[in-house]
Amino acid sequence: MKKYTTIGGVALAATLMLTACGGGTPSGPASQKAEESGGDISKLISVNAKEAKDLEQGGTVTLGVGSIGPDFNGFSNVGNSADNSALMTPVNTASISSGGIGGCWKLDFDGKASPNKDFCEDVKSEVKDGKQTITIKVNDKATWNDGTPIDVKTFENTWKMLRGEDKSIDIVTAGAYAFVDSVKAGANDKEVIVTTTQPVFPLEGLFFGLIHPAINTPEIFNKGFAGEMHPEWMAGPFKVENYDTTAKTVTMIPNDKWWGQKPVLDKVIWRQMEPSATIAAFKNGEIDAANGRTLGRYKQLEGTTNSEVRRGQRLFAGGLNINAKRPALTDVAVRKAIFTAVDRKAIRDVRFNGLNWSEESSGSMMLMPFSQYYQDNYPVKDTGAEAAKKVLTDAGYTANDKGIMAKDGTPIAFKITNFGDDPTAAATSQTLQNQLKAAGMDVTIDQRGDADFGKVIGGREFDLTISGYTVGPDATDAVKQYYDSTTNENGLGDAELDAEIKRLATISDDKERNKAAMDVEKKHMEKYYSMGTVLNGPEIQFVRTGLANYGPSLFKSLSNVPDWTTLGWEKGAKK
Repeated sequence: MKKYTTIGGVALAATLMLTACGGGTPSGPASQKAEESGGDISKLISVNAKEAKDLEQGGTVTLGVGSIGPDFNGFSNVGNSADNSALMTPVNTASISSGGIGGCWKLDFDGKASPNKDFCEDVKSEVKDGKQTITIKVNDKATWNDGTPIDVKTFENTWKMLRGEDKSIDIVTAGAYAFVDSVKAGANDKEVIVTTTQPVFPLEGLFFGLIHPAINTPEIFNKGFAGEMHPEWMAGPFKVENYDTTAKTVTMIPNDKWWGQKPVLDKVIWRQMEPSATIAAFKNGEIDAANGRTLGRYKQLEGTTNSEVRRGQRLFAGGLNINAKRPALTDVAVRKAIFTAVDRKAIRDVRFNGLNWSEESSGSMMLMPFSQYYQDNYPVKDTGAEAAKKVLTDAGYTANDKGIMAKDGTPIAFKITNFGDDPTAAATSQTLQNQLKAAGMDVTIDQRGDADFGKVIGGREFDLTISGYTVGPDATDAVKQYYDSTTNENGLGDAELDAEIKRLATISDDKERNKAAMDVEKKHMEKYYSMGTVLNGPEIQFVRTGLANYGPSLFKSLSNVPDWTTLGWEKGAKK
């Protein structure tokens, strides 16, 4: 499941899922470029990796986050944000279906999946007569914080809540759960037998995140986590000690009920703050990391005492997130004109100004350009204001007395919603605004705080945003979420594409399956113009010197922490 994220500010990225070594100099950031297919992705990892045994036991790490809540159910549309994922991972690795770990699975830096033995010691699959049987051996010690065993009841409930049969349950996507026929106990309740109506690949499309059996009604699922974290329904190496809604902080301490590897740290503190506030907080020693993804932030953070820079690739795709259900954007010709009007390089030049980061235009929402399965699916080749006006003219639009393209007396008018107070993010939105205005569209800016991101995006309270989704190593999960007419948030698609999506999940060969997924994306983009990739971008983190196992981590973690149990301080470093 892909998580929403902004292009700048404090918001992080997440889902099933790079970073380069290199620091800044007094004259600016070190030069770096994105990797293409076949490139060396090890250049995109920078975490100061240390063994837990070599670190100082104890200590506190304090981190900033753009928003805390307001809904803590990451499986729902309202809770489906990168900030939520980052916040919840330390305390609920059982449920987080994003980043590098969640439920039955964990990912390595390169995106290769293996069973997460804290929960699922073994996962086996057999396909016979067109159907699949998956056998899962659940860790005998795996237990929710309230004492409920993590067993067949958990897996059955996860399937029932996420399969999409009950349309009143506000899930992001049914994904592979729509193809599950039954979930039953095997030799005992800790052996789970899953049968499917058709083969399902990759296997990590199932149970990359588990749902507590008590979360079993639409009411609880949709509204039960509004302002309420429900730590009793979690399981992870940390537990929630305090959620202070007034101070907007969450304090976490080691979970005495956790059966896996014990954390190095004594405490993790999250503080909700706008992007601009994280700069002063990092410089003053109040938080231990801050992103420097824009030149303004980089320059302000540069030179901070007791800090270093860790750089890599951000697993993000987006820039054109269009709400096709809004009145001004229901016409596909208008959406095509938006795609056509955009000068993607000019937007990237603004966004990456001074960061010494270079990348070619990306043409997929589902895979990074360095993926061996990547292909450029951007549906427009002839771009610019005049080309966009021609798209509109051919669709029956004409310029009114104000120069705005209109049809049947209604001018094209909509808003770009910008989040946070970062000046580069604002300039990026303004650049897009000017490009669209030059194509004859009446476009204004709707400015919101970073804390509004989950509410606005999850509630679809926008026309267009320069936001996007996290990117995973396999396109199978994303293609259904984005392009199936029954699950994508714009409701765009058709029976032919839906059938292709259903079929591709049965393909066991990774290369063949991903090619089929990319072909679906190409057809959908060319026909519906609902989401487009303008940029991917770098991951640049300023980190307190001596903080180990933190930084750009590619698919192993989208919250910059590859393993929360090994996050900690080198001996003699700040605690």
